[in-house]
Amino acid sequence: MSSSAIAVSGLRKAYGDKVVLDGIDFEVAQGSVFSMLGPNGAGKTTTVNVMATLLKADAGTVVVAGHDVATATKKVRASIGVTGQFAAVDELLTGRENLQLMADLKRVRSGRDTVTQLLERFDLVESADKASSTYSGGMRRKLDLAMTLVGRPQIIFLDEPTTGLDPRSRRTMWGIVRELVADGTTIFLTTQYLDEADHLSDRIVVLDDGRLVAQGTPEELKRQVPGTHVRLRFGGLDDLDTAARALAGSTRDDQELTLRVPSEGDSRSLRALLDTLDEHMINALEFSVHTPDLDDVFLALTGRTSAEVVAQ
Repeated sequence: MSSSAIAVSGLRKAYGDKVVLDGIDFEVAQGSVFSMLGPNGAGKTTTVNVMATLLKADAGTVVVAGHDVATATKKVRASIGVTGQFAAVDELLTGRENLQLMADLKRVRSGRDTVTQLLERFDLVESADKASSTYSGGMRRKLDLAMTLVGRPQIIFLDEPTTGLDPRSRRTMWGIVRELVADGTTIFLTTQYLDEADHLSDRIVVLDDGRLVAQGTPEELKRQVPGTHVRLRFGGLDDLDTAARALAGSTRDDQELTLRVPSEGDSRSLRALLDTLDEHMINALEFSVHTPDLDDVFLALTGRTSAEVVAQ
């Protein structure tokens, strides 16, 4: 528990008869990226709001940065930063003024130096004295995150931080997240972009209908879903026919001259497959291994793909 930045046990929250969180448990290691995935309405934002002291739980315990959110609210708030789904910048102020306002509210010593450093870190120097209303979506998100960093929080909650951003801006945000973790910051991320979770996360939990349905590293979750296979392409139907007879359980595509062979994907099973081809004197023109991705995991666990969730 002492090495955990966040420890959640038996967390429950309901609104009338609607149970939003049904007794969830998880721990977040210090200096890591922890992602919570789930369809809309699964309870992700509610979980963040409880951990950030913005909402009271009905039951369970939540310890953030070593402090109970129910009994040590001020200490928790002094240890965290929160970036919501939409950039919370004051569009009447410039980027510099937004940052300075946060520095003043948090009574940061050398506030001007802190503002200057953050403008440089987030590549906002040239636009620092322009009204934030003129900023692009990506610039607003960067400014919003920079404002969150005023006061150097130990833990940052990022609730769908790249929603609506173009691919370039998303990757810029990914780079910033990696830099923060390298400096020892703990990141709690909620996202509907599974490639984002795959690229950034040390550990992932999947929340569906208020319950945790899976948790583990990205690779561990992918291994839970069957579907790893080897794809072979041949030069003609004769080789394809012979390979299909020799490799039990395979699925053929006569038009593409390909064979899909179920496999564990490890070196031993791959070696056995290639040995079988050699025994039958078959040459495959192309050979590739395909493994399930997080979208396959998401579909298996929630019955929906990430594309369907984002479209809702």
